[in-house]
Amino acid sequence: MKAKKWFLACMSVLVGSMLMMVLVFWIFDPYFHYHKPFPFISYRLNDERYINDGISRHFDYDAIITGTSMAQNFKTTEADALFGVQSVKETFSGAGYKELSENLDRALKRNPDLKTVIWTMDANAFLRDKDYTDYEGYPTYLYDDNPWNDVQYVFNKNVWYHGVLVNLMRTVLGIPSTTFDEYSSWEKETGYEYVMANYDRWEEPAPEAPGLTEADVEMVTGNIGQNFVDLVNNYPDTTFYVFYTPYSICWWDFMIREGMINYYFEAELIATKMLLQCPNVKLYNFHDKYDIITNLDNYRDKEHYASHVNSMILEWIAAGDGLVTAENYRERYEQERSYYLRYDYDKLFIEQP
Repeated sequence: MKAKKWFLACMSVLVGSMLMMVLVFWIFDPYFHYHKPFPFISYRLNDERYINDGISRHFDYDAIITGTSMAQNFKTTEADALFGVQSVKETFSGAGYKELSENLDRALKRNPDLKTVIWTMDANAFLRDKDYTDYEGYPTYLYDDNPWNDVQYVFNKNVWYHGVLVNLMRTVLGIPSTTFDEYSSWEKETGYEYVMANYDRWEEPAPEAPGLTEADVEMVTGNIGQNFVDLVNNYPDTTFYVFYTPYSICWWDFMIREGMINYYFEAELIATKMLLQCPNVKLYNFHDKYDIITNLDNYRDKEHYASHVNSMILEWIAAGDGLVTAENYRERYEQERSYYLRYDYDKLFIEQP
């Protein structure tokens, strides 16, 4: 009888402790898998691929800003003021088109009020397979509605340490929750020396490739079709503001040196034609913002622009500046192609600021 009582007492303590853990975990729920944020808890927004699905599930919003690291410095407060929306930011550093598209699809299925999407279309991803991904170890148990695999979330020591305990301490210490303006954003030194420090220019340019092969055309078409066109056509009541990311002049030099510039131009033209067939897509191309692109003070490397450029992009989109249409796309394309093919790139490496 003593052994039985001891066993029952131990089991009661064990079960009670586990229930208490589950209750504490449910209350703090660091990745918002179960509920929207409580106003009495201070949350750290972190770990994009863990937290974004929870934001889609439970936050109140009618607009999403999404994309790769090129979207991380957007401020939702600026978007809200310019577009008259209530937005959230869901970025995925290094993501391919498929990852962004699948996340948007989940958000749009769950939130019928989502009517505005601001979406980066990274220029360096046109020439990739439609299923390209550069990330392994997705927390798929957070993306589905299967309660049984949530044990990987609730009893995950890393989630407890980096999520529950961090939010508990922030709450106790009175540290405010991370805002969407701050979430995933970065502020790093920009300018000529920082761009050049990260740019290993080929001494001799590669032979210029003539253009896309038939297989390349099929790849680009499949990539844009699966990850953009199919998605936006499934949600005709949502407006998608899609823009080509304005990389620095050093990126264009890189394409020239690799002999890939004609590949890029042809791929961009394919994407443009396909997106212009979608009535709920507003396509923007900022490659003609030459004063921004040729000024390396705006960049930290050959691709990534500083936060003030993100702010300008929102203003351009809201004003319709850079909008690509069926009437102007060909002229814009020819001007862009002419400018970057004729630009004197060597002067970048001779004239030191």
